[in-house]
Amino acid sequence: MRLIANSFLTTSLVVLTALAAGEAQAADIAASSAVDAVTVYPDGASVTRLVTLDLPAGENSALLKDFPLTLDPTSLRVEGEAGAKLTIGAIDAKSPRAAPPINLPELDKRIEALKDERVNLQGVIDAARARRKFAERFADTAPVGIGEKGEARPVSEWRAAFAAVGEEVASTDAAIRDAERKQRDLDREIARLEQDKAQKPPNKLEVRIELAAAAASKATLRVTYAVRSARWTPLYDARLDTGAKDRKPALELVRRAEITQATGEDWSNVALSVSTVRTARGGSAPELNPLIVQYPQPPRPQASVSGAMDNRLRSAPAAKVAESLAERADEQQAAADVSGFQVVFKIPGRVSLGASEGAKSLRISTATIAPDLAVRAAPVKDPTAFLEASFKQNEDAPLLPGRVSIYRDGVFVGRGQMAAAAKDETVRLGFGADDKIKIERAVLKRNEGSAGLIVTTSKTDERAFKTTVRNGHDFPIRIAIEDQLPVSENEEIQVEMLSSTTPPTASNIRDRRGVLEWAFEAKPGELRDINFAWRIRWPRDKGVVMLPAG
Repeated sequence: MRLIANSFLTTSLVVLTALAAGEAQAADIAASSAVDAVTVYPDGASVTRLVTLDLPAGENSALLKDFPLTLDPTSLRVEGEAGAKLTIGAIDAKSPRAAPPINLPELDKRIEALKDERVNLQGVIDAARARRKFAERFADTAPVGIGEKGEARPVSEWRAAFAAVGEEVASTDAAIRDAERKQRDLDREIARLEQDKAQKPPNKLEVRIELAAAAASKATLRVTYAVRSARWTPLYDARLDTGAKDRKPALELVRRAEITQATGEDWSNVALSVSTVRTARGGSAPELNPLIVQYPQPPRPQASVSGAMDNRLRSAPAAKVAESLAERADEQQAAADVSGFQVVFKIPGRVSLGASEGAKSLRISTATIAPDLAVRAAPVKDPTAFLEASFKQNEDAPLLPGRVSIYRDGVFVGRGQMAAAAKDETVRLGFGADDKIKIERAVLKRNEGSAGLIVTTSKTDERAFKTTVRNGHDFPIRIAIEDQLPVSENEEIQVEMLSSTTPPTASNIRDRRGVLEWAFEAKPGELRDINFAWRIRWPRDKGVVMLPAG
């Protein structure tokens, strides 16, 4: 229990201790709450509800019945202010009991009347069926063609008899169909009323807050809790202006937050923020047990297949979401609040997002960057040249992994994936094919043979390639060509790059063994050749294969 000496001071609750019991029973004060602020994390959300109530003096319990079932009861926290000294005591959250409907006698009476009406309709049906049966039997047995003295009756009398039977059958059928339709309507109404009679499970959580006020006053409480069924994922728009001879390239990087929530509560007109903190990962790093190396133990008899499977499951780790003609309208974006361990983006204004209504995308930041442009190609797989923009991530807020929509000179060219990048890390984004850079790769030599002065002692595989690159732009551009030098993991298999190779500018690009790069500044219209040759040697009595690394 914490006492506040001055009015309108904030009272924070961390401990959940009960108020000391007084002589009088604490009164329940029914109150309602409204969601006021939400902070969404990549794996959950923190929700703050506002509660306003008139408190009488003494001990009371604020009873709130509009909280979502999905909240974590252990995360409930309360703070508030009042016009007099206020103490906040215990907080209790529970599902209310399913209560029968208040108008149960009226429901029973209505159901009974509907069932009586259904019985009456069944009597109508039974009577109509009896009439139809009698008419059908009369038509089968009456000698309609002979009079009382055996004389033949006129045809007109036959027709009158046939018409009478037909009208009776049609009349009874219509009566039966009408009564059966009314019975179906009655059955549906009875089923609905029976469902209204049943006790319905609660769809809201009941929260009780113990309060003690020194004097009657108006109080405002802020109740905060965590929910897991909400998240946000990063989305990006990357808009590249490739520039020209007299204009440098520029990159606009727009961050967005795609927010979804299925908490069972609507977030209407709330102050919304998104945070980079991941709340579901726990507070500490995992503990490692000793790793023992020993000789294998003799096999033990297994109790059962299912038991062994259960053991394996228990020991397995857990399994690891036309701008040029008009001025573009501004889109509001968030303000970033950066601290040592997280970044919170506060969305301006108030936002509404209903439960399970789908995702809502909001802009949270925009950065204008001067990128380094290059054309990159790997002609050993694809001779297409791809335009790439790279830049250093210089914002305090890290770039989180997410989908990125790629635009080049105002045209949408596809989607990519943004990799995670902290401050001062280099980011590379592809912006589609550059058709003005022509690349051709030709095989100049491919020889498989043997080596040895007198006796053949080894086999060889020698290959040579030439890659031709032409810059079709009217401005210079940096070009990077990648190729593969085979990598041996066995000392008997020897790989050498031959002297005819154009010296590469870099090797083991981005920690990929054997990947070479030839990077150069290509002048407008320049044509350049890159030669690449290598040889593999291995013992004659063995075979080798070249496979891509896993």
